[in-house]
Amino acid sequence: MKKVVIHEVGPRDGLQMEKQTVPLERKLSWIEKVLTAGIDVVQIGSFVNPEKVPQMAETDELFRRLGKKPALGRPVLSGLVLNERGLERGIASGVELFCMGVSASETHSRKNTGMSVDEALHRVIAMALEARRAGREVQVSIQSAFGCGFEGEVSEARVIEIARTYVEAGLTRISLADTAGHAHPDQVERLFSALLGLDATIEAACHFHDTYGLGMANVYAALGMGVTSFESSFAGLGGCPFTKVAAGNVPTEDVVHSFQRIGLCSNVNLGTLIDVARDVAAYFGRELPGRVHKTGPLAYLARPRLVEA
Repeated sequence: MKKVVIHEVGPRDGLQMEKQTVPLERKLSWIEKVLTAGIDVVQIGSFVNPEKVPQMAETDELFRRLGKKPALGRPVLSGLVLNERGLERGIASGVELFCMGVSASETHSRKNTGMSVDEALHRVIAMALEARRAGREVQVSIQSAFGCGFEGEVSEARVIEIARTYVEAGLTRISLADTAGHAHPDQVERLFSALLGLDATIEAACHFHDTYGLGMANVYAALGMGVTSFESSFAGLGGCPFTKVAAGNVPTEDVVHSFQRIGLCSNVNLGTLIDVARDVAAYFGRELPGRVHKTGPLAYLARPRLVEA
């Protein structure tokens, strides 16, 4: 079976919309548990204006604390940046993988960054190359790749044009993000087929929201097309605060539970992920979208599989 990467984005995308502020020590406890579960990459936070996104005010401190732990054998620590100042903060804080991107929607781009798509693309490529020069890994993304909450349909040709610009700049770790949750499996297959056809060195990632109930279906469509990195959030928490209808991410524990049924993610401790999801739900005092933290995992997942002759 292929090796897949699980990129936990709960500490960033999961928390960024929450009005109830989570204390630093509670965030730290959730992140540390995820770090011990065998997840490949954990997105600790974003380096944004704390007045606009208060939940991200302690991102620098979280990186400083977590970066003191031995790196050998632990997940990669990722962080989101939107501008050059954020990149400077991220480099100083010890970010190992920088995530940055542009929207394929002009309206979403301006609401999210205050820039046009072309302006944002020019700046992101410059920042990505600067991060590379600083010795850091980089993943670039295309947000609203499958549709926009404000504009509706987004040109698939425009998405691939942006991806081609990344590739021409030498940036081949590329995520297609379903910011508004409009994606459906046929569209996922088309876009990832076109993306992976641009260059043999592309490492494709996906980021799906479950706004209209197709999150897991889209995950499997992406898996079938050769996508190897999957971004998800504990308990399905989260959503983009700069889209029209915000909804949660695909839940990490649901993705891992499902993948383990087909022989993937066998190194991940599902029980630890479920514990984190339950703690997150209890903290916010409401039912969250994830399923497996409520139902519990299938008991026979831990048993050897029977192979028919």
